[in-house]
Order: sequence, then C-alpha cells, then structure tokens
Amino acid sequence: MLTKTARMGYHIGVNPRTDNLDRGTAETEGRRFQLRRESKRMNWALAPEATPLLLRILLISAFIALVSASTTRAGEITLSPEARQAMADIYAGNPDAAIPIARSIQESESDHPLGYLLEAEADWWNIYCAACQIKWGMVDDFSHGKRPTHEAYLKLSDKVIATAKAQLAESETAEMHLYAGLGYALKARVYDERDEHRNVARAGVAARTEFLRALQLDPDLADATAGLGFYNYYVDTLSPIVKILRFFMGIPGGNKETGIRQMKEGAQNGVLFAVDTRYYLAKNLRTFDLKYADALEIAQPLLAKYPHNPIFLLLVGNLNAELGRKDQAAGYFRDALARSVADENCATRIKDLANAFLDPLN
Repeated sequence: MLTKTARMGYHIGVNPRTDNLDRGTAETEGRRFQLRRESKRMNWALAPEATPLLLRILLISAFIALVSASTTRAGEITLSPEARQAMADIYAGNPDAAIPIARSIQESESDHPLGYLLEAEADWWNIYCAACQIKWGMVDDFSHGKRPTHEAYLKLSDKVIATAKAQLAESETAEMHLYAGLGYALKARVYDERDEHRNVARAGVAARTEFLRALQLDPDLADATAGLGFYNYYVDTLSPIVKILRFFMGIPGGNKETGIRQMKEGAQNGVLFAVDTRYYLAKNLRTFDLKYADALEIAQPLLAKYPHNPIFLLLVGNLNAELGRKDQAAGYFRDALARSVADENCATRIKDLANAFLDPLN
C-alpha cells in the first residue's frame, strides 16, 4: 500500500517507489496541465455561443477609446450657454450686452480665464469701432497713440494670462496654453494701435510660444492654429520696422501663405476666436494683398450669421465698392446707418463712416 506521501506524489509527477523527486518530470506535467487548460479556454472563446459576448466587449472597448480621444480635440472645447450668449452679443454688434455676462462668469469661475477673455473681447470691439477711419478708400483702425480705454483692457488681458498660467502650474493642458496665447494676442493688438512696436513683438513671440505648445499637446486645436497664422502672416507682411526688430530681437520668421492657410482653418473650425480670425483675414487680404474678391468671399459669412453688426456691414460694403459694385455697397452702408449701437463713441463713428462712404456713391 502507498503511504500518504506517496499518494500525494502521484499528483505532482513524483515516482512514489523511489526516494528521489524527478523535478523535470514534475515541471513537464505542470506545463501539460497548463496547456490543456489554455486550450479549453481558447475552444470556449471560439465557440459560436461565445462570439456575441466577445463582440460586445470589443465594441465597448472601441467606444471608450473613441470617447477618450475626442475629449482632447479642438472642437470639444466646451463653452457654457452664458459664454456662447456673450460671444453672440459681441459679434452681433452689441458688445455692451456681453460685459455683464462676462463679469458673472468671472464671479462664478474666478480662477478660469474665459470670463476675463470675454470682457476684454467686448471692450476691444468698442475700442476698435471708435478708432476706425477711412484712408486710401479703406475703413480700419488707423489711429495711433494711447487711449483712456486701453488700461482697463490691458489689465483684463493680463488677467487672462495670469489665470491660464496658474492653471498650467497645476496641470498642463492645450486649452490653457491656448488661453495664455490669446491673452498675449489681446495685448499685441492694442500695442499695435499705440505704435509700441517692441511691445507688439514681445507679445507676439510670447503668443506664438504658447500656441506652438498648445498644438504639441493637441494638433487639432484650430484656435491655436489661427493664432500661429496671424503671427506668420504679420511677420512676413508688415512694415520694415518689424524686420529690423526681427534682426535685433531675434524674432522668429513667418510665412504669409502659411499664415493665410492657418487663418482659414481657424475661421472654419475655431471655437473661441473664429469670428475674429475671419474678420481680420478678410481685412488683411484687402489691405495688404488688395485681393478684394477673396476678401469678400471670406467676409460674407460674417454677415450671414451676424447681419446687424455695423462693422461687418462697413467692411462688406467697402469690399463691394472696391469691386465696383456701387449699388450693393450703398445698400450695406445704409444698413450700417440704420443699426442701433449702444456705445456712444462707436455709434457716432459708424454714422460718420457710413455717410463718408455714401457721399461719393450718391
């Protein structure tokens, strides 16, 4: 009769009639047992009744992967209904209505740059409107020098940058690099109005750095692509002063055609600054490239979405006038005259500009 130990030996591959353990035999038997068990699992997985379950598992895994990927895409930058309303008010030609909304967002989310960005954007369109003039047959902000409204605007721009960088100190995201870049871009455009060329250059380079990092983290961030487009276009297009500054300050170069392509992408797919991008692209094609038909094609969707914005009406009327379409141009200028504008300085300027355009047409 076998002892208890001997009987156990049969289960681990040991010869119970010898005193020596055949370890090689034990390991071999163990592998065989493992292979038989894996073979049974494989046969079950390939069985017809198991296929629907496997398909469900694969589909669920694929769905989770797609959802996870989509959360980082540019189109997924989410704006609250309040933020969207503020933007709609700004671009409809009523920036003053957006300011209380922006300040409400600042109170509820004081550590987020969006509320400060929206208020700065609302302020800018009033500043820009009040500064517009007609030169060389074109309407634009041709003014120079400091204005009382600049300081509050610059403080808001600094707040955009500060809150974005505070968020980045906690966790690096493409979205916050985008906000930081937009904050610098806000500053650059008012420095340009003041002819502070060195400040324009510094802010522009800082914005470029933020946009580049944002795109490294999320290559689909269309607003950051547009920001780079502005930089590429202006550095390659603007005055010799910029080229002199490039040499002395080590400013990176740009490429106008690349900039146009990038701005077109931002105008089409941007979330935060698509309207600004479309307006400035149309204006630049008119002013620097004299491509009136191309500029009109870019600008026309602005009026399709915001038909009551007097600044957009003046731009489209101006482009039609340059193309010799006097009747269409006059219609747009009359529409601009008929619009109600809350900001007193802007209202006066719109009236003066529209009448100045209409006089030679009449």
